[in-house]
Amino acid sequence: MPDFVGAVDQGTTSTRFMIFDHGGNEIARHQLEHEQILPRAGWVEHNPTEIWERTRAVIETTLNKANLVASDLAALGITNQRETAVVWNRTTGRPYYNAIVWQDTRTDRIASALERDGRGDVIRAKAGLPPATYFSAGKIQWILENVDGVREAAEAGEAIFGTTDTWLLWNLTGGPDGGLHVTDVTNASRTMLMDLEKLDWDDELLSFFGIPRRMLPAIVPSSHAEAYGRTRENGPLGGQVTLGGVLGDQQAATVGQVCFEVGEAKNTYGTGNFLLLNTGTTPVRSKNGLLTTVCYQFGAEAPVYALEGSIAVTGSAVQWLRDQLGIISGAEQSESLARQVEDNGGVFFVPAFSGLFAPYWRSDARGAIVGLSRYNNNAHIARATLESICYQSRDVVEAMRQDSGVALDVLRVDGGVTANDLCMQIQADVLGVPVSKPVVAETTALGAAYAAGLAVGFWKSTDELKQNWQEDRRWQPVWSQEHRDGRYATWKKAVTRTLDWVDVG
Repeated sequence: MPDFVGAVDQGTTSTRFMIFDHGGNEIARHQLEHEQILPRAGWVEHNPTEIWERTRAVIETTLNKANLVASDLAALGITNQRETAVVWNRTTGRPYYNAIVWQDTRTDRIASALERDGRGDVIRAKAGLPPATYFSAGKIQWILENVDGVREAAEAGEAIFGTTDTWLLWNLTGGPDGGLHVTDVTNASRTMLMDLEKLDWDDELLSFFGIPRRMLPAIVPSSHAEAYGRTRENGPLGGQVTLGGVLGDQQAATVGQVCFEVGEAKNTYGTGNFLLLNTGTTPVRSKNGLLTTVCYQFGAEAPVYALEGSIAVTGSAVQWLRDQLGIISGAEQSESLARQVEDNGGVFFVPAFSGLFAPYWRSDARGAIVGLSRYNNNAHIARATLESICYQSRDVVEAMRQDSGVALDVLRVDGGVTANDLCMQIQADVLGVPVSKPVVAETTALGAAYAAGLAVGFWKSTDELKQNWQEDRRWQPVWSQEHRDGRYATWKKAVTRTLDWVDVG
């Protein structure tokens, strides 16, 4: 068997390809950003064709960097930004509209209507999700209702839907020439259309959004060689590589962090933050604003579920400092700027650019910087931005503890923001528990590689994966409990200032 496994990590701001060896060590990577299309306030789009072109490019460049060829890969995994909706023509392969990104809030009135008339309770019961702009179903409905010809094409079986995993899989396996139209259980569980326990599209949920069933991909396990087939000759890997696994990005990070036991949790710091707690083979219904989601399903084994706290804006708040305010030139400068002050100077920043996700689920919220005086400067705003990442994570940890009864002993962390030493120290201080980062911080791609490798026998079991995990760094809390509680109380007060800003009735 070949010595390596590859993973496509198709994220919100970029696409990367990474190659791992049997020990889970990174061999090579390449990454390219794609355009963030912002047609109006609250709208966020991507060009699906650009994403596919970037995917081809990063695969080819990474193989060249490593001096490898496609036949050196035992399998290929895919992980992806979840909920982002693409609708394209089955025959031509052309998208009907830009991908509508998970952050997009144009469907707020659709979500509000579902909540008002009681359909929201049905969605919670069947799909484990609250009606929200976050999820895919409302985005599909918007395209069906607002893009000429799509409704008719969907009913004729020509217009098909997928999240970006499905879009890439379809293209990698042939596109218009026999491309496979499939998704895995984790991505399907983020649409508001799948019954969590039956692991199938639900006709009642489809009727809520007016979505023809024939638009939707087949739902298959997260790790399953036969379900995904092989790459085709006209793709960047030729016809040589088995597509073994697909996982939504946060579930992939949970697998990459080897959180295979009930009660184990990880927090991924990316564009947003996503904290997942493994709850085993039985779905746990949240009473505190968390999502019930599929964590993974390997082959014919029973699905494993998770509670998830999804936070819309964390790493992207740092990007905002760079791109919109212009007070830093790069993400790494946020740490050096924030270190110029000893604390936040009374400033709290709640970056509710897309409303508030878990545990609040308030699409009427918008961002606010509060507590400003003439004393404050850009360093205080930078520090408040880093603190906002940590306080939003604590909101989720508190909700998770109430739902599960599990108090965290340690938080496993991964993602780009973990390179920010100050932010991780603040996170330990805000939570009052140690924060632990693994040697391989990009666990999202690693999790996709693990799913693909398990499917073809490159790794024999999850026990083998656990042996690969090694700690790189640990941050210990230093704040007193009194200081921690006081700061958190002020944060909660700041959150209230963001509410009821937008009329979504």
